[in-house]
Amino acid sequence: MFRGASKVTLDDKGRMVLPTRQRQRALERSEGQLVVTVDRDPCLLIYPLPDWEQIERKLMSLPSLHERSRRLQRLMVGHATEIDLDGQGRLLLPPELREFAGLTRHAMLIGQGNRLELWDEARWMERRDYWLKSEETATDLSTELDSLSL
Repeated sequence: MFRGASKVTLDDKGRMVLPTRQRQRALERSEGQLVVTVDRDPCLLIYPLPDWEQIERKLMSLPSLHERSRRLQRLMVGHATEIDLDGQGRLLLPPELREFAGLTRHAMLIGQGNRLELWDEARWMERRDYWLKSEETATDLSTELDSLSL
């Protein structure tokens, strides 16, 4: 299970060192074989290969004549790129994907259960603050969220 938020740095070649706790999970789950793809938000999604294969099967089983399904397939499967952890625990992120997410040197890696999200640090802080502010004014929470006690 990927959880937690970590500041990470990308080098000039687009390599990022995966934090130790995330690296261990990736090695256990997929022997360091990962898939990185785009999200509808301006970030990248990083999955262990076996988890991505399940997602990909579900995406490709959606009706291809349905416009929203086709868009998701084009975006997520079309941009999906297999990457391997190198011997130093680094990931080499393709330039096209870095450009999509607006990744610069400083980034945030956010654990989301079976995947990681990789955000440009400034964009993450902006979005996080916006979401927190929006929560304060939200009154239309679903029953499931209403019953959640933290």
